[in-house]
Amino acid sequence: VMSMILSDLEGLNSEKIIRMALLHDLAESIIGDITPNDITKNEKISKENLAMKQILKKLPSKIAEPYFETWNEYQKNSSQEAILLHDIDKLEMAFQAKFYQDKGISKEKLQTFFNTAKKEIENKNLRNILSNFIE
Repeated sequence: VMSMILSDLEGLNSEKIIRMALLHDLAESIIGDITPNDITKNEKISKENLAMKQILKKLPSKIAEPYFETWNEYQKNSSQEAILLHDIDKLEMAFQAKFYQDKGISKEKLQTFFNTAKKEIENKNLRNILSNFIE
């Protein structure tokens, strides 16, 4: 839902970003939501690509091919929608960390998540949302 709303606010293709977000979540449902502390970025990409290939190979190629193209666009960050979705993913990570903080986990233990979001979110509007949220 956040992807749809934020892409509409940015004047981007909401259908495309929703499709990307669903494919991203599908890959994560197979391998888990891996943090940068768990494995290297290249290992994560490799695991996600393998999971996506395993899922999509069960579909007819006329469906699987466009899905895999959309997946690759997201992985390569090669469109405005992909860039925004990566930022949204980081924002969601910060939201989740704030949820844990509100449940009693110390901010110090969660600081890496907040710092990563601050460092990696490029979109000005999402940076403002993050700043207002974690203050």
